[in-house]
Amino acid sequence: MTLSVIVVAAGSGERLGSARPKAFVDLAGLTLLERSLGPIVDLDSVDQVVVVAPSGWVEPAQQLAAHVLGDAIALEVVEGGATRTDSVRRGLESVDDSASIVLIHDAARCMTPREVFERVIAAIEEGAQGVIPTLDVVDTMVPRDRDTGVTHAALDRDGLAITQTPQGFNAGALREAYATFDGDATDDAEVLRHAGLDVVSVEGHRDSVKITYPDDLDALHAVVVGAPNLRIGVGVDAHRFETGTSMVVAGRVFESSQGLSGHSDGDVVLHAITDALLGAAGLGDLGTHFGTSRPEFAGAPSPVFLDKTLEMLEQRGYRPQSVSVQYIGNEPRLGAVRGELSDALTALVGAPVHLSATTTDGMGLTGNGEGAAAIAQALVVRHESSAEPGK
Repeated sequence: MTLSVIVVAAGSGERLGSARPKAFVDLAGLTLLERSLGPIVDLDSVDQVVVVAPSGWVEPAQQLAAHVLGDAIALEVVEGGATRTDSVRRGLESVDDSASIVLIHDAARCMTPREVFERVIAAIEEGAQGVIPTLDVVDTMVPRDRDTGVTHAALDRDGLAITQTPQGFNAGALREAYATFDGDATDDAEVLRHAGLDVVSVEGHRDSVKITYPDDLDALHAVVVGAPNLRIGVGVDAHRFETGTSMVVAGRVFESSQGLSGHSDGDVVLHAITDALLGAAGLGDLGTHFGTSRPEFAGAPSPVFLDKTLEMLEQRGYRPQSVSVQYIGNEPRLGAVRGELSDALTALVGAPVHLSATTTDGMGLTGNGEGAAAIAQALVVRHESSAEPGK
């Protein structure tokens, strides 16, 4: 028998609150699409995979799927339709004519283990025309009027089951069923039942949850990595005092006969924050992006560096979670305005920023009044894949 797997990955992700289609949302460093293909690669008998992608995302889907599948499995990527049923139809049209078994799997069930695929395949090989993985219903279920909210007598749980994917089919039976079906179905098993064929069940798996809402993604993330996907970076900056230069610290100009020298405005606080954010996201350091080798940034206000850094973080799929920064110097005195400065920095970074200040009791560059320094720690969180249409 030859086996083809259709992976339905054309969902919009609207209920997930994502700017990207659902299958391209990140889960602990891999997209849902990549994770959904993982157990398929491990199967011994897969001859072909057909990925159904959203409009405008065929090329990114091709790249991601090819990276996971390699050269051993034939790959087709097609554009999905307006409904799930339309998308499956398009995927089925690309299934090789020689296929005798077709599995249809939702990329949103990206954590389905290999054993479920194997149970479905085994049931088809034993002669079933259609097979679905199911779980017992453990909650009480009642019919409800959506308009009035009125509920009715509880349903008998013994006669109910929760369906999952992959759903497996005899390829010929599935093609014939779709040829005679007109409309939309909640799943592919329903299409087969409409054609008068039986669909049997095998045991599903609790890990095969469908990602629909943000909480679903958060819960699976905790399972995969055991903690939020956080990274931390440390940034340090120091500048000498220079007469005739403006004293700029934490984005504010202070009255003083001297300021901090530097390639830009010498704001050690913003420089340390920027350096920490870059480090947390693995993007290098302040000098690499904004140092003396970049003359276009000479004399630039430091918020420019921060804004460009935040853009780079977003492109890599990161956002700031929190920042702690300490100013080290004899002047200016920040105690009276520390709260205001923290609020202003929070607005600039887009995440909570805590500013503190200290001296070094007369020791070193800062203690001798030769200059000032700042040390920052930044926490960033990875939120989505950075894949974009055409990239």
